[in-house]
Parts: sequence; structure tokens; C-alpha cells
Amino acid sequence: MIARLIGEARHVAIGAASPIPASGALLLKSEKPSLRVSLHQRRRANPFTEGSRELFDLAGQGRIDVFFLGGAQIDGEANINLVRAEGRRFPGSFGSAFMYPVIPRTILFREEHSRRALVPRVEFVSARGDPAALLTGKALFSWQREARRFRLESVHAGHTVEEIRADTGFGFDSPAGVSSTPGPSARELALLRGRVAKEIAADFPEFAARVWGLAAPA
Repeated sequence: MIARLIGEARHVAIGAASPIPASGALLLKSEKPSLRVSLHQRRRANPFTEGSRELFDLAGQGRIDVFFLGGAQIDGEANINLVRAEGRRFPGSFGSAFMYPVIPRTILFREEHSRRALVPRVEFVSARGDPAALLTGKALFSWQREARRFRLESVHAGHTVEEIRADTGFGFDSPAGVSSTPGPSARELALLRGRVAKEIAADFPEFAARVWGLAAPA
């Protein structure tokens, strides 16, 4: 689904600690070599010699089409919290307040889908904007700019609409019949388990070991 959301973009950027969006972007790149993927996490061959400054410059120049952004909390008005929640401190906003509204298509991503992560109102507003979508480990939402509400678009295999409502801390709209999120094709699975898994191990070794059973390349 991440690869499908990126679509026809020319350049997608992904922040640190985001192995799942990174895997989806690399999956799409394996089938679309012209796609530029900037992983801020990269330990090897990082294209940014001056770190975040260059990433922000590219965004300000309109040269990043899609950006993935998460948060300790995400609320029903599409605000994110990267600072503190439930008495815990997190690394901080790290330029998200700039990237969120500047990049044309910001996709909110949070693997955990619970009332702890998806809240009525964030405890601290790190960034606000108009996202292209909200993708979780259970469902896909679109964003209704005028209504300023999320709309449930599809539910992943093994989950139900009732479960999504029970596990979401904010209200959202949904059609009478909510579709199931399309699963990956056999070719996509083969790429994920092979080429993408090996590539992702260099930048996210713990994720690669846990999910794919791979060690980081020497």
C-alpha cells in the first residue's frame, strides 16, 4: 500500500526510524528505477553531505513530492505529536512543522493502531497540515480537507470496520461499504523478501533481522 500511495512521484523522502515506509519506497523503486528515494536513516551512501539542511532545502524548493511522517500521537485533525505523551519524552519535532505543510503529499504513518496512538487531541502539536492519507497497521484513511476529518477507505486483511472504530480515539467518516485493502502480488512479495530485504538491512538492521531474518551486510 505504501508503494501504491507513492504512485507517480519523482522523489520520495523518508525520515529516521521508518523502516516500513522505506521498504515500500524501495519496493516501488525496484520496479520504477527513475524514482529517487532519500532515506534520512541511511548509514551508507547518504546523499546528504550536510545532513538535514539539504533535505529541508530540497523540500523548500519543491523537489520532494512525497514525505512520510509519523508521531507518538496523531489526532482527528491530522495534528502530530513528536515531543511528549503520557509523561514520556521523545526525540522532538525535528523539522516536521516545516516539512508537513511544504511537501505536496505528506502521508501520515503509524504501525500501531490504538487509542493510545490515534487520540482525540494530541498532548503537544509538533506539526499540523493537510495530509494525503493516514496509513496504519490496520487501515487506510483519506483526508477531507474541507471537513477536516479522516475518511476510512479500506481495512487490512484480518481486521474489521468495527475493530477500527473501537481502536480509534477520534471520529471519522466511512462509506456504507468499506473495501478490503488489496494485498501484495506474488511478484511484490518476492521483491520484498529478496532484493528489498537485503537493501533495507544496511540501514535498519534490527528491523531486517526481526522481519526477514537477515543480518546487516558487512
